[in-house]
Amino acid sequence: MTATTVTADAFVSALYAYGVRKVTGVPCGHLAGPWTLFDEAGLLTPAASEGAALSIAAGWELAGQTSVVLCQNSGFGNLVNPLTSLVLPYRIPVLVVMTMRGWPDPADDEPQHAAMGTSTVGMLETYDVPYAVLGESTLEDALARAAEARAHDRPFFLLVPRGAIGRADTAADAEPAAGRLTRPLAVSALMAELTDELLVTTTGYLSRQAHHERDRPGTFYMQGSMGHACAIGVGLATADPSRRVVVLDGDGAFLMHLGTGSTIGASGAENLVHIVVDNGCYESTGCQTTTTGAMDWAALGHGLGYRAVLTCEDPAELAGTLRTALGTPGPVFCALTVVPTPGEVHPRATASTGPLDIVKRFRQAAAPGSLDGS
Repeated sequence: MTATTVTADAFVSALYAYGVRKVTGVPCGHLAGPWTLFDEAGLLTPAASEGAALSIAAGWELAGQTSVVLCQNSGFGNLVNPLTSLVLPYRIPVLVVMTMRGWPDPADDEPQHAAMGTSTVGMLETYDVPYAVLGESTLEDALARAAEARAHDRPFFLLVPRGAIGRADTAADAEPAAGRLTRPLAVSALMAELTDELLVTTTGYLSRQAHHERDRPGTFYMQGSMGHACAIGVGLATADPSRRVVVLDGDGAFLMHLGTGSTIGASGAENLVHIVVDNGCYESTGCQTTTTGAMDWAALGHGLGYRAVLTCEDPAELAGTLRTALGTPGPVFCALTVVPTPGEVHPRATASTGPLDIVKRFRQAAAPGSLDGS
């Protein structure tokens, strides 16, 4: 913890003093402390996307309840539409606490954060949205400026550099994994079944796990662009109906842009298999819970129009389920319910192979006539 770090307790207390009584957002590991404390207090409503979070907060504000959105700038693009077409024209004074990835030096972060890291501040200035950077301003001064913006019915962004807010003292115990289906088991089994199929892996630990289990030219490791793996997959599948395409997705990622599932169902892509690994949390940011505990994956798959729907939570049934999914005319939806294994973390694909090399070899594997998924 650096000398400029604000403890999670102090940060949350300051937001309470500001008047916050409702909290929403999409998890960021650098806001894990406040997220945990607000969740424990029963004030947190997880949102599927940053744009949805801003709109939820706008609803609270319209009802007279002071709120805050917690997110990271990698999802700022999701938030821009309701910011510019809802919050600004209707003058709804939402407070947004947003961590800064790829800033101030993009070279110090992952490559997918570079573009947004260098443009976030400029975008806020373009939209004439008041903001403060924690560290350049004290928390007290920043919230005083937020209160001034609120008095004029304007939103305010508190930008948080990495490491500027501490973690909470409490942490959830990991669910026992013995005898249960896990991410490592699910991904290892899938990679063992693949031959020449094209594979798109979602952002986060699933992509890392796939790379760890079996690196192959026919895998597109999608880092960033959360929620869009299945859209890439339907694009690939409809571009070349003769080539089997598999999407390895996560529950939080699929929830973020769930409407793409309807596009997949309507596409009728017989060569597409969409596998969602549901661990009930955003594992790579600290295991904050998603909202899948109340979901029926089988009903959802059928409702979205997938031709075949499979579910599995038993390790003994995993291999058979995957073989059926890969051999059934699609679009196929396959939901695998697993327990989190936050202790198993592997390097990102881009740690050894740059994004341009990943896309170059994938293009070659996906080229018409190529059967080199490896």
